[in-house]
Amino acid sequence: MAFMTLTLFPIRLLLVLIAMLLAWPFTFFATLGSSEREPEPSPASWRKVVDVLLKAIMRAMWFAGGFHWLVVKGQRAPPSEAAILTLAPHSSYFDAIAVTMTMSSIVMKAESRNIPIWGTLIKYIRPVFVSRSDQDSRRKTVEEIRRRAQSNGKWPQIMIFPEGTCTNRTCLITFKPGAFIPGVPVQPVVLRYPNKLDTITWTWQGPGALKILWLTLCQFHNRVEIEFLPVYSPSDEEKKDPALYASNVRRVMAEALGVSVTDYTYDDCQLALAEGQLRLPADTCLLEFARLVRGLGLKPETLEKDLDKYSDRAQTQGGRRSGDGTMDPREYVVALSVVCRPSRTLDTVQLAFEMYGSQDGCVDEGALSSILKTALGVAELTVTDLFRAIDKEETGRITFADFRRFAEAFPDFAEDYLYPDQTRPESCPRTPPAPAPNGFCADFSPENSGVGRKPFRKKLD
Repeated sequence: MAFMTLTLFPIRLLLVLIAMLLAWPFTFFATLGSSEREPEPSPASWRKVVDVLLKAIMRAMWFAGGFHWLVVKGQRAPPSEAAILTLAPHSSYFDAIAVTMTMSSIVMKAESRNIPIWGTLIKYIRPVFVSRSDQDSRRKTVEEIRRRAQSNGKWPQIMIFPEGTCTNRTCLITFKPGAFIPGVPVQPVVLRYPNKLDTITWTWQGPGALKILWLTLCQFHNRVEIEFLPVYSPSDEEKKDPALYASNVRRVMAEALGVSVTDYTYDDCQLALAEGQLRLPADTCLLEFARLVRGLGLKPETLEKDLDKYSDRAQTQGGRRSGDGTMDPREYVVALSVVCRPSRTLDTVQLAFEMYGSQDGCVDEGALSSILKTALGVAELTVTDLFRAIDKEETGRITFADFRRFAEAFPDFAEDYLYPDQTRPESCPRTPPAPAPNGFCADFSPENSGVGRKPFRKKLD
């Protein structure tokens, strides 16, 4: 690494930058005017020439970066047969190799158009921009994808990464339905990086973007395989059910890759790894609860606005759980609060204190146990040590103000008081965790969750 850093790395980095600068004038003049206008039925000759030149420049750029041979399998379908290309697994910004090779449009953040040089290169392929500041962005994006997909090949093909985030390629997570809502045939495209040393994978756990670039440019040769699978034409049932359509396409792609699938989504991982005082334990049920909420068509961003209203109603109806399988409404509101705002722990606890507390806002040890068991999604939890640590005056009751002061003084109170043995039980040997097949973390791996240990607690029903 030291030798490559001093010799090969600076040369490659310089060549990559030169290639991008060389491509910029062509894309700048080609994108003058509105990129939203309807393209001509037959592209102008000058644009065909620009396409060829840009593909050559981009290929030279990837070659300079160590991707000497691009192995392409299968046959790419024309836009008239498949207006949408679904590519998976999505694991790195190096997946842009497939985009530059096909010059397909992509769906990306609107802010990307303002990146110097790169933003101009991106605008050339006529992407579908998504604006995070626009509340109707998701609906508008789907409508634009549908409009282009149903243009009978007039627009360039759209390449969509249906996973919606980067994983480590060991399995396929749940596909988002955006690419499948139009109900038109899609061509699945699978991507492989069969390198002995993986310097490609870029997820939220692991090396950052710059380190990945450095490691990859220091590797003498990088292999990549792109396989175009047969066009998948949806049935009438799949046209009516985009989730079914997405699931069936994912199954076909997983079989081609020889990997498993998991029902986890990007939203699940955001919930599981959210920063906050109450990090969810491995045996939480809140991932299933969040999946149920989405399955019912309820949107957390919309529900969050009504949490106070739900809290008031639950407070008047609370405590009516009878052991017959019915839920205490307060438990529902607490769980919903965690799903809607996973990183805002204290807001959830404050809401719970208002529902479980007496008129003076105090709760006893039993109420605190109910609050935290629901917030963590577990059926068994000992809070005695935590309650005593907060209740310094030994009154047997605490307020939310007491809880907040303690949480601010001891940010890691959950690991110290609630589940100190979860991360490393005393009886377990000090061995590294098994690799996670879902690309998230070993604790939430559906295949490894029971390997090498017994569950610490029973899940809350």
